[in-house]
Amino acid sequence: MIPAAFDYTLAESAEHAIQLIGEHGDEAKFLAGGHSLIPMMKFRLATPTVLVDVGRLDDLSYIRADNGHVAIGAMTRHEQLETSDVLAESCPMLKHVASLVGDPSVRHRGTLGGTMAHADPASDLPAAVLALGGTLVAQGPSGTREIAAADFFTGLFESALAPDEMLTEVRVPTSTGGWNYQKFNRRAQDWAIVGVAVAEGGKGVSLVNMGMTPLRAGAVEAALAGGASAADAAEAAAEGAAPTSDNNADEAYRTHLAKALTRRALEAAGVA
Repeated sequence: MIPAAFDYTLAESAEHAIQLIGEHGDEAKFLAGGHSLIPMMKFRLATPTVLVDVGRLDDLSYIRADNGHVAIGAMTRHEQLETSDVLAESCPMLKHVASLVGDPSVRHRGTLGGTMAHADPASDLPAAVLALGGTLVAQGPSGTREIAAADFFTGLFESALAPDEMLTEVRVPTSTGGWNYQKFNRRAQDWAIVGVAVAEGGKGVSLVNMGMTPLRAGAVEAALAGGASAADAAEAAAEGAAPTSDNNADEAYRTHLAKALTRRALEAAGVA
């Protein structure tokens, strides 16, 4: 498939990128790694008239531990997360989940900011940031604002970002407590049919591909807080979810996977 015609411009800074988006309106899109946007353009599921390339903004590529949290620039690539000594010490779950994204070519080009802004419910890293209780920093013409990960994902491929805002940073609390990530797929590089992220011994539990957005498994968290075992809490994994049926799995099978994977993840994270 061939994308519709579009113009291309290279951003020199975050401020320049925001200026360009403001000039071109809703029909402009940011281009970072391109692994999500370009395939959608080829199938004409997305038809931006202008691409604003932010992939060369090195000032938005960093991983820093500071005052109880880890700050990660939006242009930080998955491979950098996967090999980060800072994450190994301060947030090993995020490092591990990054190593499971796609294949090496995807991890060398894909960015954390692009993944979060794309808001794909089948993606690994958004669920991990959600379970960790992360915060996203957006920059627009009026300045910056912080958005809790729990409020960021609003629908299928939709987020709380305004059309003239750019995601500049992702922050996650330092987290070295019991954690685990379970992902069920047909091939190692495929999207998860269902996935489960557990952080801090079950204080944060999130689901992949169990609805239109990455989801917190609130019923599981509440059951654990009330003293339930891992097995009993996992039975509530699908409560509040809205699994769909497709060529990979139907609703009933996804519900079964969510319960089974949640139990495995909780037990691996040290929850009895």
